[in-house]
Amino acid sequence: MKVLVLTGPESSGKSWLSAELQAHFGGVLVEEYVRRFIELNPRDTCLADIPAIARGQLQWEDEARALQPPLLILDTHLLSNILWSRTLFGECPDWIEQALLARQYDLHLLLSPENVEWTDDGQRCQPELVERQVFFNDIRTWLEQHGQPVQVLCGDWSERRAQALTSVAMMLGLTP
Repeated sequence: MKVLVLTGPESSGKSWLSAELQAHFGGVLVEEYVRRFIELNPRDTCLADIPAIARGQLQWEDEARALQPPLLILDTHLLSNILWSRTLFGECPDWIEQALLARQYDLHLLLSPENVEWTDDGQRCQPELVERQVFFNDIRTWLEQHGQPVQVLCGDWSERRAQALTSVAMMLGLTP
């Protein structure tokens, strides 16, 4: 089983590209749990919610891993929980980073916030490119510091899709 993670700041195309990759390569797609959490709890999220959000994301990931698909596509993973918790609340429970580091991921596709428009969907809170760029840099720094395999995707939507298809094909040992 190969495990692919799409990561990046909000409105950079993770959910769209996850669906595109699943349509092209097959596999199992795990969506972003926090969206479901917010729908079920229509209020401002607080620091006390972070463990429940992280456990929900882990549960969805574990259920998909148990299926042992050839390709597991994660719309996000615990790194987003960690960085959003630190961004919004200044801290994050230590166990979440430990849980993330205990898992194996074959490739992270890190989506740049540049050259794509921010879209307000009622859950997003970083309309300014500079905010999203800081978040992107924090993700990149964490992935590099922890020796995680990462490929940065940039450009417009079609360029991102083409880059992703090539990267995933190579990860799967297919001819791009």
